[in-house]
Amino acid sequence: MEKALIVNSLRQMDHLAELIAMHLQKGDVVGLEGDLGSGKTTFTKFLAKHLGISETVNSPTFTILKIYQGKLPMYHIDVYRLEDVGYDYELEEFIYDDGITVIEWYPFIKKMMPDAYLYLKIEVVDETTRKVTLGGKGTYAKIVETIGNRYGN
Repeated sequence: MEKALIVNSLRQMDHLAELIAMHLQKGDVVGLEGDLGSGKTTFTKFLAKHLGISETVNSPTFTILKIYQGKLPMYHIDVYRLEDVGYDYELEEFIYDDGITVIEWYPFIKKMMPDAYLYLKIEVVDETTRKVTLGGKGTYAKIVETIGNRYGN
């Protein structure tokens, strides 16, 4: 299931992250897709805030993984540098762990993704507007429907 949402400001992106955070539980996986500068890390910062993480969240592009502690651990993974590799066995322990896993550029490691996960495709419309396609595989389809209805687009 997918829902297209229009996000016109950072405040609205924060609100979307808050709605998603309310539904996340230990072991959940969120995949993020979008061009450079589309807002994947910005979304992750807002999500972390709503998961009770007070640390500064920034892109793990060069380290691939950063771990943050909030209500649950959040594993922030950026697999941009794995595009040609496509798979990293060392990441499996985090993707299938009891924390919340957020994966930027998740299509690069699609073979590693669990059968069920939430995903966001973020597209730049203009300087302040993003089209966010919120999707859910498996049990996450219901979350997409609920958030899509609450978000109001």
